[in-house]
Amino acid sequence: MYIKQELGKEGEEEACSYLKQQGYKIIERNFRCKQGEIDIVAWDRASKELVFIEVKTRTNKNYGTPIEAVTEIKQKHIYRSAEFYLYCHKIKNTAIRIDVLEVYFCSGKFNVNHIKQAFEKPESKRAR
Repeated sequence: MYIKQELGKEGEEEACSYLKQQGYKIIERNFRCKQGEIDIVAWDRASKELVFIEVKTRTNKNYGTPIEAVTEIKQKHIYRSAEFYLYCHKIKNTAIRIDVLEVYFCSGKFNVNHIKQAFEKPESKRAR
């Protein structure tokens, strides 16, 4: 488990480096609340959007792509955590989006695939 956690940390570091190179300002990392966690909160200077970013790091695709690990349940947790972040920081009237960064580590190198607006607000399913 330790190796997996270490790879995840390195993936997040690589994701932050990538985002900075793309002109993003990193605002916060690992925002936790009872609803879930946001890996990175950043400001996209180009689009003037507050971006909540989920980072998924993999060494191969044996268990699917990183985006496939962001299940509907995980999406709900991310979205609720983002809403709570906005509430806690009294942020209103600001464009937001949720991105996923797929970080691949292979042959000693990191490659990043940035999926902007990875998903919309997950629908609530209520029993009838």
